[in-house]
Amino acid sequence: MSLLGAMNSAVTALKAQSTALAIISDNLSNSSTTGYKANTTSFKTLVTQSYSGTSYASGGVSASVRQNITNQGVISATSNSTDLALDGDGFFVVTYGTSGEETMFTRDGEFEIDANGFMCIGNYYLQGWETDSDGNVIAGSTNSSSTLEDINVNRFTGTAEATSAETIQANLPADAEIGDTVTATMEVFDALGVSHTVTMSYEKTAANEWELSFSDPVLSSDTSSTSGTVTGGPFTLTFADGTLSTITDSLGAATELEIGITGLTTGASDISTIAIDIGQDSGTGSLTQYSSNSDDPDISITSITGDGVEYGAMSSVEIDDTGIIWAHFDNGMDVAIYKIAVADFPNANGLEVTNGGIYRQTANSGDFTLHEAGEDGVATITASALETSTVDTSDEFTRMIAAQQAYGAASQVISTCSDMFDDLMAAVR
Repeated sequence: MSLLGAMNSAVTALKAQSTALAIISDNLSNSSTTGYKANTTSFKTLVTQSYSGTSYASGGVSASVRQNITNQGVISATSNSTDLALDGDGFFVVTYGTSGEETMFTRDGEFEIDANGFMCIGNYYLQGWETDSDGNVIAGSTNSSSTLEDINVNRFTGTAEATSAETIQANLPADAEIGDTVTATMEVFDALGVSHTVTMSYEKTAANEWELSFSDPVLSSDTSSTSGTVTGGPFTLTFADGTLSTITDSLGAATELEIGITGLTTGASDISTIAIDIGQDSGTGSLTQYSSNSDDPDISITSITGDGVEYGAMSSVEIDDTGIIWAHFDNGMDVAIYKIAVADFPNANGLEVTNGGIYRQTANSGDFTLHEAGEDGVATITASALETSTVDTSDEFTRMIAAQQAYGAASQVISTCSDMFDDLMAAVR
């Protein structure tokens, strides 16, 4: 019985070391695979019965794979802005196909933008939440997969912004005669990104006092075409020793300098309020009244700037460490369009591994929870970077040598048992 037991034990050793060698081979073949997590072999003894002082029944050994999915790989920089790496716990959330019903997970961040604008790895599509232009998640709850959607960077192909504020830095000529009028123009954009020109007329009505009125806007591209109606004004500006003192409306009441534009012929919605900063209330603008020392006094303009922008096409995307995807437009605007979701598990090592570095939830892994990157202890996101494989080739070669020696020793046990059986059979004959 002891010889048969020894042979059976050696056979289990051969099987176990073959499993170990297969795991080592798999690790080595994936030493350059993005996001790959090296596996190790777990050996466990097999016991056929309890030991006694006078006899020993050999058992053997079994081998199984031990996943190390939670191990962090080294983050390596790349030149692709849509390459993403997770630094810490968590997984990117993906679905198979744009209408995929099953939620899957990965640490492989080699995302590309396909012809339709979707961020994907092959047929797996990255999931996230829509945001407002400042990067705040629109969905009421972020801990439900039903609030996620395929990330499509073509959500906005272009954008414009209506003017809501203007800042003026200029000087009115104190040496102008009462009744003199000086003018200046400012550019205003509507919600469609169309440029309009509004003329500001300053008429000197008394010493240290000017009346400011605004003309109806005209198209900047065709100044002969009136494009809307200005609301607000005229305003009376009073100065003291060259500095703006008060602003009053047509009824003589103190007021802010604001206008609106209605009935835009471009089809854009009305511009309800354009706040004009000329230095009131510690604003950054500055409208003064000092002598021009000129034979023909006129307004001296340093700058007139507004916050509206013309239409711009999307030029690129950028992803920050909180997972916000920013769309950059060629008119200088930056708009947040999505926030990438990060999933976490009670036992990530219990996930099922599928092809392409994609993981599936199991009973052993527990249910996933969704988080914003960098929140609740989950990973931050590094753009233009990838997480490298956790395989240490030198360690794998060491394990390979150990497996080879153990396999050879087990083979030698079988060979020795065979010789001993031959000796026994010869004695019987």
